[in-house]
Amino acid sequence: MSVHQPFNDDAIAELYDLEFRWAREDDYYLDAIMNSERVLDIGCGTGRMLHAARDRGFSGRLVGIDPAESMLRRARRRPDIEWYEGYAPDFAWRDEFDLVFMTGHAFQYLLSDTDIAATLGAVATFLSPGGRFVFETRNPADRAWERWAERYSTTVTTSDGAVVDCDYTVDPITDERWISTTTVNSSAQWEEPVIMRQTLRFVTVEELDDRLRSAGLKVVHRYGDWDLSPMSSSSPEIITVAERGR
Repeated sequence: MSVHQPFNDDAIAELYDLEFRWAREDDYYLDAIMNSERVLDIGCGTGRMLHAARDRGFSGRLVGIDPAESMLRRARRRPDIEWYEGYAPDFAWRDEFDLVFMTGHAFQYLLSDTDIAATLGAVATFLSPGGRFVFETRNPADRAWERWAERYSTTVTTSDGAVVDCDYTVDPITDERWISTTTVNSSAQWEEPVIMRQTLRFVTVEELDDRLRSAGLKVVHRYGDWDLSPMSSSSPEIITVAERGR
């Protein structure tokens, strides 16, 4: 078996949209985009959120950044959107966006305190005064990792008709870091199963809010699930809308 970083080739990148179908959280972010004018998607992946905004008639500025070139190749099928390869701290935009967002629990890929501080600091710089940063991270108290193997193990069929089995497992590294492993198997595409490993970090509400304040971002809304119910200790999500000071 070969070990890959997540979605680091074109065949694996295609699996992302097949595995993670459009859901109610995507509707939430799309509505936020449609009520904005200048939008930045951090960790845009295949670009489907920004594609959907254009398809709905959004006429403002749309920018997507992602570190995975294979994902961006799929995103760049739409040339009417700006696409950049890299991480948020790599860019020097200042006061250019009224909405910055991260979907798909991308915030949990920020593994170190330094990564979190650098990303939030960049976001605060990117936003115009009064601009908003919207993102979600899983509530560690919900222990979502205990359900991932059943939820994310699946079989999908690619655009070429190849049947791909995706088996998902999760293992602890520390109390706040977990490593998830997806074994992808398709005889039509690979001679042997492909293993993808990724590490995710869980942060508490208290730690998250401390870091947002340090970056100059104020929480204006906080939800616990995609029905926009209030955050509680048992909520599955920590959905945050933060604002840059005016």
